[in-house]
Order: sequence, then structure tokens, then C-alpha cells
Amino acid sequence: MAEARVPTVIADELHIVYRVNGARTGKGSATAALSRILKRGSDDTARGVRKVHAVKGVSFVAYRGEAIGLIGSNGSGKSTLLRAIAGLLPAERGKVYTDGQPSLLGVNAALMNDLTGERNVILGGLAMGMSREQIRERYQEIVDFSGINEKGDFITLPMRTYSSGMAARLRFSIAAAKDHDVLMIDEALATGDRAFQKRSEARIRELRKQAGTVFLVSHNNKSIRDTCDRVLWLERGELRMDGPTEEVMKEYEKFTGK
Repeated sequence: MAEARVPTVIADELHIVYRVNGARTGKGSATAALSRILKRGSDDTARGVRKVHAVKGVSFVAYRGEAIGLIGSNGSGKSTLLRAIAGLLPAERGKVYTDGQPSLLGVNAALMNDLTGERNVILGGLAMGMSREQIRERYQEIVDFSGINEKGDFITLPMRTYSSGMAARLRFSIAAAKDHDVLMIDEALATGDRAFQKRSEARIRELRKQAGTVFLVSHNNKSIRDTCDRVLWLERGELRMDGPTEEVMKEYEKFTGK
């Protein structure tokens, strides 16, 4: 008998709406801002609040051991969808169900710019729920994986001295040091050289073997093909296609003309 597939993320008719204050609202006081939030939806148009419907009725089920690529034009809702799965954005309508704690790794993930890379490895590990002992055991592995010390002792310097690529590689390396139930990666593999990308792709394959689910947002079609067995294609907030990687990528490339 075939082994039953275990769902890790279920999106059920998910809608995400951003509200952006228009020019007429002014900054106002904190009390006024709170009042606007509490009255949200009652007279948005009258108060000059613009609605951006970023994700429109998206439904899918992700399973243990899957690596799922998220593709689509800029502004199609990919990063918004990840943030909703991570619990960082409320649903306007519909639901997201997750098994375990989803971890979102974005190029803008918060590390402390004024602290050294070394301190950030410790803080990042603690934030992911690792013990100090686990961080000590994996510290050298994290630094080596990131490759940021290949041209000098950068790990002892403040992160504000790093290039954006170095910072993104360190973030990925910290996140990759732990096994995740659900790991969501937003464009992190677009940084760094091909050697780093290969290490990252190999690590994603390991995470899948350990029954994790990986979501990868990338504009690099080769990364998606090398890493993912399934692809969700979003366009203007709607799920346009969900299927095996090659099948979806061919349709997407026809659509984009690339």
C-alpha cells in the first residue's frame, strides 16, 4: 500500500488585501490611526484608503518532502503569499492551515546591522529555536557554508560592512543550519556565485529528505528547475497553474516569452 502523503500547508480560498493610506488621511495621532484600524472596511474609500487585493482566492495543499517553486511576474503576490503562510499577514477571507512552525527566510529578514556576523549567527540561531549548545556545534559549519570568510575575516565585522549578497548568504546559512517543518525562501538563492547556489540547492534537497516542505520564490528559472518538483504560478494575485515543474515552467516561459 502506498504511504499516505502528509499535508503541511493548506491554503483554502485565501484572499489577502493591503490597505494603503491615501493623501487625504494625513498622519494624525496614534489614537486616530488605531481608530482607523478598528473602523477598517466601514468607509475606506471616503477616508482615502486604497485597497490592494494582493492574493485572490488561492487554494493548494503542500505535502511533506515537497519543494515547491513560486513563480510569477513582479507584483504577482508571491512574497505576500509566503508572508501569509508564515502568519505575518492576516487573511481578508479564506484560511491558511500549517503543520508545525513555518520559517520565512527573505533577503530582508531582520539581522542586526550594527552587530558582527558572529553575534548575528548566535541571535539568528536562538530566534529559530536552537539552543546555545546547538549553535556552538554548528557555528563553523554556518560560517563555512556562507563563504563570507573566503576573502577575509568578515564574520568578526559589523553586518553593515557586508554587501547585500554576503548578508543574504549569511541569512540562508543560519536558516539552513536547522531542520524545518516548513521553510520558505524568498529570493535568497539569487545572491552569490554558482558554487553557493549549488550548496544551497543541495541543502534544500536534504531538508526535503528529512520530511520538510520547502517553498522557493525565485526569478531564476534554472534554480526552480534544479530544486523544485512542483511549481505554483501566480499572476496578478491569482493561481494560474499548479503542477509538475517542467509542465508549469514551459507554460510560464511561453507567457513571458523567455
